[in-house]
Amino acid sequence: MAVALRGSALALILYDVAEEIRLEELRPAKRVGPSFKHAAPEYVRFQRPPVVLDLEPLVLSSGERFATRFKYYDYGVVSVLFEYSFESDWASLIQLASRWMGSGDFERYASTIARQQIARSPGALVKPHRDWLEEDYFIFHLTHVDGSPSAEELLRECGDRIAGVVRGETEPLSAAERSEVLQSSISYYPDDLTVIGWHAAFLYDTTAGAQTAIQLLEYANSQLLEFRHYDEWLTRELERVYPTLVRRGSLIRRWGMARQATRLQTVTLEVTELAERAENAIKFLSDMFAARLYRLAAAKVGVIDYKNLVNQKLRTARELYSFMIEQFQQGRAFVLEVMVVIILIIELGYLFRGK
Repeated sequence: MAVALRGSALALILYDVAEEIRLEELRPAKRVGPSFKHAAPEYVRFQRPPVVLDLEPLVLSSGERFATRFKYYDYGVVSVLFEYSFESDWASLIQLASRWMGSGDFERYASTIARQQIARSPGALVKPHRDWLEEDYFIFHLTHVDGSPSAEELLRECGDRIAGVVRGETEPLSAAERSEVLQSSISYYPDDLTVIGWHAAFLYDTTAGAQTAIQLLEYANSQLLEFRHYDEWLTRELERVYPTLVRRGSLIRRWGMARQATRLQTVTLEVTELAERAENAIKFLSDMFAARLYRLAAAKVGVIDYKNLVNQKLRTARELYSFMIEQFQQGRAFVLEVMVVIILIIELGYLFRGK
C-alpha cells in the first residue's frame, strides 16, 4: 500500500547581481515580510537582514500553483523561491524531484522575475555585474508521513526512497551511494530529519520547525555563489599578471610592475573584505544545532571547497604582490645606483677640467 505524504517542494534560484545591494534604498519603497509563514528564529540572525518580498503566485499552464518569494541580500545576491504544496506517495515524490532537477523551467521563470524586480530599483545596486552567476537548489519538505514514523524509523524503512529524492533518481541507487546520501543526515528531536545533498535536501519536520533548515540552506547557497564569484575574479586577475612575470626583465617592465602590483593588492583587499562580509552575514546565538546544520550544508553544497580555492588564490596573490614589489624595488635601486655613478662621473669630469 502506498505511503501517503504531505508537504511542499521548493525550488530556489539565486543570482549574484552586484558587489553590494543598498538595502536601505529598498525598504522605504517595499514592505519587508517574514520568510514563509513564520518569522526567522531568534537564534539565527542576520547582521543586516535581507529584504523579503512576497510576490504574486506563479501559475503554470498545467494548473500547478507556486507561492513566490523574492529576497535581496546586502552582499549582492538575490534569490527567487517557488513553493508547491503536494499530497502524494513516494513514487510520485521521486518522479517530481527527478523532473524538477532535470528541468530548466524554474531558471527561466526566476531570471525573468529577478530582472523585473532589479529594474525597479537600479540605484540600489553597487557595481552591478554584467553577467550573473547562478545557483539552483531544491528542498523537499514533508510535514506528514502516514504512521508518523520517527526519524530513525523513516531512515530505516524509507532510506532508499529518501536517497532517490535527494539525488533526483527514479532508478534504485547502489548501497554505497544510498549510504553516502544518508550519512549527511541530522536530527534535533526524535521526529525530525534533515538529509542534505549537493543539489537538493529532504526535510521531515513541522512547517515552523523546517524554517531554520530552509533559511540556512538558502544562505549556504548564497555563500557558494559569492565564493564562486571571488574565485573567478581572482583567476582573471592572476591570469592578467602571469604573462608579465614570464617575460624577461627590463627596467621598463620592472617599473610597470608597481602599477600592476598596486592593482593586484587592491583586488586582494577588496575580495578579502567582501568574503568576510558574506561569511559573517549570519550569526548563531547560543544554538549549536543550527551551527552544526549550517556547517553540514556548507560542506555538502561546496562552500568549503570554493572558500579554500579563494584562500589559496589570495595567498598566491599576496606572494605575487611581494615578488612584484621586490622586483620594482630592485629596478629602482639599480636606476638610483646608475644615477649616482653618472653624477660622480660628471663631478669628476668637472674636477679634472678645473685642474
